[in-house]
Order: sequence, then structure tokens, then C-alpha cells
Amino acid sequence: MRGKLRSPKPKEHQLNPNWELLRQKLIKSNGPKKQSTRSQQQKSEPESQNSILGKRKERPVTETDGSKPNPLIPSSSDSSVTDVLAMDCEMVGVSSMGNKSALGRITLVNKWGNVIYDEYVRPVEKVVDFRTKISGIRPRDLRKAKDFISVQRKYQILQHLVDALLLSHPKKDIRDTSEYQHFLKEGRSRALRYLAADYLGVEIQNGEHCPVEDARAAMLLYQKHRKQWERSIKDFIRLKKKQKKRKQKCKTNEGDSDV
Repeated sequence: MRGKLRSPKPKEHQLNPNWELLRQKLIKSNGPKKQSTRSQQQKSEPESQNSILGKRKERPVTETDGSKPNPLIPSSSDSSVTDVLAMDCEMVGVSSMGNKSALGRITLVNKWGNVIYDEYVRPVEKVVDFRTKISGIRPRDLRKAKDFISVQRKYQILQHLVDALLLSHPKKDIRDTSEYQHFLKEGRSRALRYLAADYLGVEIQNGEHCPVEDARAAMLLYQKHRKQWERSIKDFIRLKKKQKKRKQKCKTNEGDSDV
């Protein structure tokens, strides 16, 4: 016969009634502990899942939904004066009609986008139109603001620092986003908000302008096109020199012909 071998059953021994009672008590006492342990594990599992989901929720949106991070956020905490600076100004209206512009706020950021100077300015003339919808400047901002002369002096101190670092900026070293050939459309300059949307993929100036944000956008536009931009400047200067030499040569030839 073929069959499965089974281990012989052990003989049952009768326990002393006292031991049997103790054994039943131990079984009863151990039973709830196992159940409580299981219940704790079941409770702890949802908690751990919730904590993981909680951490995910705390992460930046850029890591969860795949959207791009905001390029205008500075990539460094360095707030020193760098080889390039971006400036943005917000203007208010003065004169009797309020149609004359005067400086109301000035902001400077370094190449990392960190603010190195940001000041409200109280114009010499009385402000008639704060242009709040665009400038974001309100009467309360200028009540304790520094007057134009004080800001001018402070800027001169900053300028001395820039000069000391061999970072002086004559007109030929100024880069204006409204004048760069690559940014023009049909020969016309474009607003900074359109340049930021097209070339940086960010929206700015939706309502009141933020000079810090605008200066960062201008800086990033320059940084992204710096090589091409500088090359075009050099080509332009070279062309101007050639034209100047031609004019001088033409004048010399005219002088010789007169003789």
C-alpha cells in the first residue's frame, strides 16, 4: 500500500487541575495581548501612510505635478555686488496734471537676483498721481520715504563701491531689454512682461508691478542671452569704428582733391 507517513500522535497526559487552570488563565491573558498588538499594527499602518502622504504634500509643487520651478527665484543667497546689476524703477506722476514722471521706487539686484538696494523715493515735487495700479506705490509708502537727494547720495555711495570694484558702467555698458535687437518685434520694443512670458515662461506685471520681480526678469533675460547680446554689441561698435574711419578717410581725400 502506498500512503503518507504520519507521525504518531503523542499520548495525551492528564494535567493536574491546578496546572490546567493556570494554563487556561495564561491563554486568556495572552489572547488579548495578541489582538491589541494587531490592532496597534493596523492603526500604525494608516498613520505611517498618512505621514508619507503628508510629506509629499509638503513638497514644492514643482516636484509633485511636474511643473517647472519659477526661474525668478534666486539660485544663491549671495547678496554681494556682482559684475552685472539689474535695475528697475517705478514712477509716480508729478506736476499739475500728473503727467510728468518722477522716481518713486528704485531696486537693484545682482546677477543671482538678490536685492542689494531697494528704496522708496519721495520726489522733490508734489505727487499728484501715485499710479498705484501699475507702480504699486501708495501714499503711505512715501510718507516715511527718503527724499530724492538722500537716495541720490546713497546711490552715489553705491556707485563708488561699483567703481572701486572696477565695475563702472558708462553708457556703452548699459544693456536695455527694450533696445536689444533680438527682442524687438517688427523693429519695435516690447514690454518686459511679454519678453518674460516668451523667453522665460513666467508671468509678471499682472496688475501692480513688483520692481524686484521686474529686475530679476531683466537680469535673467540678459544672462540667458549674454553671449549673443555681447557679440552684437561688439559688432555694432566695430561697425561704428569702420564708419568713422571711412568718414575720416573721405574728408582726407576731399582735402587732397581741393589742393
